[in-house]
Amino acid sequence: MHVPSDVRETVQAIHGCETMAVIATAGAGAAALRWLLGEPGSSRTVLEALAPNSPAAMIELIGREPQQFVSKDTALLMAQAAFERALRLRGACGPPVVGVGCTAAVATDRARRGDHRCHVAVWSDTGASVSSLELEKGRRSRAEEDDVVSRLLLAKLAGSCGVESRAALPLTAGERVVNDDRSYRDALSAAVAGHLRIAVRRADGAVEAGAPDAGVILAGSFNPLHDGHVDLAGTAANMLGTSAAFELSITNVDKSALQESEVRRRLRQFTGREDVAVTRAPTFLEKARLMPGRAFVIGADTALRLVDPAYYDGRMESMLDALAELRMFECRFLVAGRVVDGRFVTLADVPVPAGFQDMLDPIPESAFRDDVSSSRLRQTAVSR
Repeated sequence: MHVPSDVRETVQAIHGCETMAVIATAGAGAAALRWLLGEPGSSRTVLEALAPNSPAAMIELIGREPQQFVSKDTALLMAQAAFERALRLRGACGPPVVGVGCTAAVATDRARRGDHRCHVAVWSDTGASVSSLELEKGRRSRAEEDDVVSRLLLAKLAGSCGVESRAALPLTAGERVVNDDRSYRDALSAAVAGHLRIAVRRADGAVEAGAPDAGVILAGSFNPLHDGHVDLAGTAANMLGTSAAFELSITNVDKSALQESEVRRRLRQFTGREDVAVTRAPTFLEKARLMPGRAFVIGADTALRLVDPAYYDGRMESMLDALAELRMFECRFLVAGRVVDGRFVTLADVPVPAGFQDMLDPIPESAFRDDVSSSRLRQTAVSR
């Protein structure tokens, strides 16, 4: 396969970077995949290449039917889905990743009534960028239009890797690329803005996209963090022979969303301790979708709400469906006793529906009991 020298130089520069990518192309961009995969070192760059050309494949990739299959919004959704796949394929720790989404309508073997156009997007942990191009209809063959789209895709990937594309973009006098970019200060800002579904704040203060690799997750508001949180997480981790991390949700079912400054303040409490996942997932079902296979540590008061239909719009069926989905994500719960209305309540007091008892395990009172609460600590601090 002949590869133009300017394309080969760009591909080699991309493969020389540490950034890895999942690339999804629909309608055009096939040449870019051939160029990237055909050059030595492709395994250092391309985690996966997808071609969701059918409507069903596109819907499966982005999770819904788009208003237009060839649009800027669809390219961004493709890039976001590719980015999240890249995070899962890379694992908890590793090099930076990006997702690339390309959707195009180009010359085909039948008359096309609409414009010939393409949209190429790149999604990273600190922003997204999409480039749109309307091609002069009838000017090129399909292979020539695919070449232009592929060169644009290559340029977007190179830019996300921090290298300059040397691949010329052969446009006519009337064609121009329109760019739309957004960026964030860091991955935490991106998570607060909703650009990232989940980010992890490491014990050393570094923040990156993705979930912690711990097997036990203790979710809370941590206002403030206290020794009971740390001891409970450690007890649960010891029970399962794994590590523990915490989770702070920016949004809460009963409260307004946290401002970024408040999120950063609460996270500083964990410096030198365990990792903290930052999400916008107020319910355990939403948390499970982001962190499958984890054991969530909860108090008996939370376990009561977990199986109470009142928290599912009063519908028993909705509560059972949620528990079934939690099981599908292979999540479980470790339940610690808590004082509720002056009485020490344990898992034995929780009416777990038949068929789901194996998803909840007790943390014995002998292993952990701490009646201190964050709200009580806040009240004490105010009274001083």
